[in-house]
Amino acid sequence: MRRVTAAMADKRRTADTVRSPLNRVTGRGERAVTRVRSQGGQAGRLRLRQLEVTAVISVQAGLAAALAALLAQYLLGPGAHVFAPAAAVGTIATAIGQRARRTFELLVGVGLGILVGDLLRFLLGSGSWQLGLVVALAIATALLVAGRGGALVGQAGGTAVLISALAPVRSGLELPRIFDALVGGLVGLAVVVLLLPVNPIRVLDRAAAPIFTVLTEQLDAVAHALTTRDADAAVRALERLRGLDADVGRLNEALTGAGEVVTLAPARWHRRALYHRYANGAAHLERLILYARSVARRSATALQYDEPIPAALPDAVSRLAEAARALRRAGRSGEDLDRTHQLTRESAQLAGRAWAQGVRSYGDGVITDLRTAASELLRATGCEPDDANRMVRTAAGAGEAELHPPIRARMLRPRRHTPRARRRLRLERRAHGRRGRRTSAPARGERRAGAPAGHGPETGPSHDRRA
Repeated sequence: MRRVTAAMADKRRTADTVRSPLNRVTGRGERAVTRVRSQGGQAGRLRLRQLEVTAVISVQAGLAAALAALLAQYLLGPGAHVFAPAAAVGTIATAIGQRARRTFELLVGVGLGILVGDLLRFLLGSGSWQLGLVVALAIATALLVAGRGGALVGQAGGTAVLISALAPVRSGLELPRIFDALVGGLVGLAVVVLLLPVNPIRVLDRAAAPIFTVLTEQLDAVAHALTTRDADAAVRALERLRGLDADVGRLNEALTGAGEVVTLAPARWHRRALYHRYANGAAHLERLILYARSVARRSATALQYDEPIPAALPDAVSRLAEAARALRRAGRSGEDLDRTHQLTRESAQLAGRAWAQGVRSYGDGVITDLRTAASELLRATGCEPDDANRMVRTAAGAGEAELHPPIRARMLRPRRHTPRARRRLRLERRAHGRRGRRTSAPARGERRAGAPAGHGPETGPSHDRRA
């Protein structure tokens, strides 16, 4: 019978061994399909946001070009004022948040190109090699002034080419080009700031949406991985968190553009408070992502090393994700941050309870990263660093004290006696009272009989023996 059972067990193990590679391949395929779907959905949302930004910039550029051409005709007289609409389009089409600087660089580049071109044409004359030398020196001068490439360098080189090539054929190009650049740049800024200013909070919310979505979803995934002890799920969450760098870069660009709008556009000045809340939180949001990656990495390592995972640890990670969601809701609506503070303190308290329940080296690292991430989240809400650290320490200490009260508190706690100890204490008190009565009666009698006063019950030998 034992041989039959062993044979059946061997067959079962053989069947499991045969099926397990297929199961692994199937699981990998399902994970790959899920990942492709997620990436496809994310790419679709990104293209939709890019399409909206493209439509807005296209409308602004077309309006700015038309207004610049009309204004140049009106202010500078009839003629082919080509550079005015070109300068307006160049101002609009530059990176969001750099339009004021782009206009300034454009004007400075035109001035440098005219200066270098006129000076070298006067000294060297006109010709092919003179044109090449003029352009080389104009770009070298612009690079020395700006310290890097950009609109200033491009405009200096382009203006030097025009001056060197067209000045011998047509005189008087310098002043119209400067005025065209000025008119085009100012019209471009006016369209962006006064006529069609974007909603800065909407731009920031769209830029921050994919970051908060991925961050909170992957923190929840790490919490689920800790609950089910799935190290591969924690590794996948870490990979998704590492893919947030491009989204963080787009958020920084959106912050620059929104800062320009709330500074220059009077119609958006009432959005300054919300903008500053976003700007303050963006710096700490990037650090929060770094600590979330560390939480995912250490969680995966703890599971791979088969370390104990306290029940409070996944709850602490999940509560941190809820706090990040509350922060985004507060940033969108402008409501108070009490809910974010409460959830962050609860996360730190659960982390302290998990530490008191017992962890090993990598689990201790997860708890440390959770507490640091909670501090960064509180700082993102506007808390000072000392206040944020104090709140996290207090909450974590309260979580630890739920399982391991401090030694001082245990020393000051009133002592509780068992029923047997209380009964023995009552008997001892009664016996002590009877001894006191038996001792005091002869002493009073001796006093009445004329005994010396110094041998009373307070100073007599019997009192010394009891002491």
